[in-house]
Amino acid sequence: MSHVVTIETKLRDPAALSAACVRLKLPEPQRETVKFFDGGEHAGLAVRPPGFVYPVLVQPDGNVRCDTYGGRWGDDAFLGRLKQAYAVEAAKLQAKARGHRCTETALPDGSVRLTVTAGAAGFETGSQYGGLA
Repeated sequence: MSHVVTIETKLRDPAALSAACVRLKLPEPQRETVKFFDGGEHAGLAVRPPGFVYPVLVQPDGNVRCDTYGGRWGDDAFLGRLKQAYAVEAAKLQAKARGHRCTETALPDGSVRLTVTAGAAGFETGSQYGGLA
């Protein structure tokens, strides 16, 4: 039996964040304290996509801080790609930790179908986020 699950997520798993960065061909996230344009300093795992003035900062509570200045200092669409990559990688890590098999399919609309199979039964989950450019 299959069903579709929509996942809204916070980025809490450092291993899944690292895997998402590999998937997006980005450097490994680094633990940093970042001073943003508004003068505020925040600590967390810094993801440094190309073309961004400030890194995307994943805070210990799973919230994400980013200053793209309306797309002038970084691609706003990147955040959706990061969340999608994180959701897929986190689901794969959890499934594999439980001994399940994962099959991933990129869909024409840019979403990803992840099929997790446990023995003869399985379930599907799809990401609600845009494509992985």
